[in-house]
Amino acid sequence: MHHANHYYGHSHVLARYCGLDDTDPPRLHGYLQHGWNIGDGMAPDHEYVPGVPKFVWSERVRRRAWSLGRREVYVVGSPWAYLLAMEPEPEPADAPPRRGTLFYPFHGWEGQHIIGNHEGLIEEIRATEEGPVTVCLYWQEYRDKRVRATYERAGFRVICHGYRGGWWKDLDPGFLYRQLAEQRRHSRVASNRLCSAIMYGTLAGCEPAVYGDPMQLEREKSAFGGQGRIVREWADLHGPVLDVSVARRIATAELGADRLLPPAELRRVLGWPSLRHDPDFELTGVLTR
Repeated sequence: MHHANHYYGHSHVLARYCGLDDTDPPRLHGYLQHGWNIGDGMAPDHEYVPGVPKFVWSERVRRRAWSLGRREVYVVGSPWAYLLAMEPEPEPADAPPRRGTLFYPFHGWEGQHIIGNHEGLIEEIRATEEGPVTVCLYWQEYRDKRVRATYERAGFRVICHGYRGGWWKDLDPGFLYRQLAEQRRHSRVASNRLCSAIMYGTLAGCEPAVYGDPMQLEREKSAFGGQGRIVREWADLHGPVLDVSVARRIATAELGADRLLPPAELRRVLGWPSLRHDPDFELTGVLTR
């Protein structure tokens, strides 16, 4: 099982949906897309064994993968969309009203650090957002005391959803659950680049926004057209105020929320074992957990 299949607890969420042990998900027989992707769904820095199945979130990504010569590509929908199917929005009487904005600054990763002006981004956030602001940093920036303190001095609440895991270590099955809980506390979700978090928040009921200095990664390469293509192709998702209905339609397609498989079929596609009990569990057992 490729270690990236565990990122953000993705395999754990899918195991729960399939009625399997989500504390120890079985081996996933293939490569699972682990983030919103403008290419073929797979991370360009990973090596892949030819002929091994690739599980992508959306039909759009499958078509791109096919055009690039990828075969054995299957649309299964995103783990985030499955999580929302299992964790429906609470009734208004059971949840406090949403307030403020959850902002995700563009972040680096273990192999590349971010280059940008955080103070300048803070000024843009202040000029745009009317309510309280929570800034969610990636673990790398969160541990950088200088970056974290910059946002804290601005008066923002600063959080981190956790560590995504890597090489089968430091796995965090609760990552997406914490992210969903935070997004449902806020009325808006925003970032200085279009990213997975914006798609997630839009599907989770937030009003999305993308604005501000997009910053850069060290040695950033414009794979599949890069930031320029993102701005052109997803123009409807850029700006401080967006058409929410359009944004949600796009997020639904990009996250494959309209392509979710029944538990039994998802188990078969992923190469996971079948269950020997009442078939009604296929839907009711996981959705009422």
